Amino acid sequence: MVRRLMTKRPEIPSDLRVLMAEIGPKWASDTKGHVRLMVEEFSRVLKSSPKDGIRAETVRYGTHERQAFEVFQPADGSSATRPGLIFVHGGAFTEGSRHRSTEIYANVLYYFARHGIVGINAGYRLAPDARYPEATRDIAAIVHWMRNNAANLGVDPNRIFLMGHSAGGAHVGSYAYDRRHQPATGHGLAGVLIISGRVRADARADNPNARRVAEYYGPDVSTYDDVSPVSHVDSSSPPTFVACSEFENPLIDVYCFELAHRLGAAKGHAPPFAWMKGHNHTSIIAHFDTAEDVLGQACLDFIAETCDATSVQLA
Repeated sequence: MVRRLMTKRPEIPSDLRVLMAEIGPKWASDTKGHVRLMVEEFSRVLKSSPKDGIRAETVRYGTHERQAFEVFQPADGSSATRPGLIFVHGGAFTEGSRHRSTEIYANVLYYFARHGIVGINAGYRLAPDARYPEATRDIAAIVHWMRNNAANLGVDPNRIFLMGHSAGGAHVGSYAYDRRHQPATGHGLAGVLIISGRVRADARADNPNARRVAEYYGPDVSTYDDVSPVSHVDSSSPPTFVACSEFENPLIDVYCFELAHRLGAAKGHAPPFAWMKGHNHTSIIAHFDTAEDVLGQACLDFIAETCDATSVQLA
């Protein structure tokens, strides 16, 4: 039995709920400003999220300054072999970091570690230093590292999950669905969690980040369908959980629904899907490790159901 550490997580304040409701319908009018505002507001909330009992250690896996990650280890005294989860942050392909603030995105890994899952907060190279598919190659290297170090981490190498938000969802999807980016032995994943992922490359005028898409994928739009993760979904794709918010960066919700549809068509059954009413592109990930637990529990349920239920129970 993997035991959850019994700790009280902070509530989302009522004034922040009011702010989310106010800016949600006009999110697309200033995506960068609204992202920044949500990061600031949720960072204040998450400061009171308990972090005791979790060990975090930095590991470098390449020579570039961004080729590093933190490993978050539960410290509950359990000797059980655990699932592992690698989280990949967003940033519109050209910015962002695994330390968006002192609290975000570590909040995601603290949440899963508290539930007995060994987590990695992954860093990767950004455009224009690294263009497609270099970020996905970084993700592949981290998956390889976790599998190779599974015994030391107390992780079952057959129960490794990959989770990505925004542009991180694109890199996760490219690795998980496109065999060109996988080792000959396969992706090595038990499952995938795509949270508000930009899983289709596009140059549409209504995409405020189209220029950044071009920075990573290149200016030739004729290649965009081929480099899009949704184009490579098939019946052998790993089990996938998909989530998006009510108020997204333009087109991200459309592409998340497209991913769910393609997965359903390929596998003959719909994947688990969460549509987070009242949330926006940033709050959907920034609220992990607060008292609101609907999305977090859905992710845990997906992981538990995907794992062998006879060998692991998630509290």
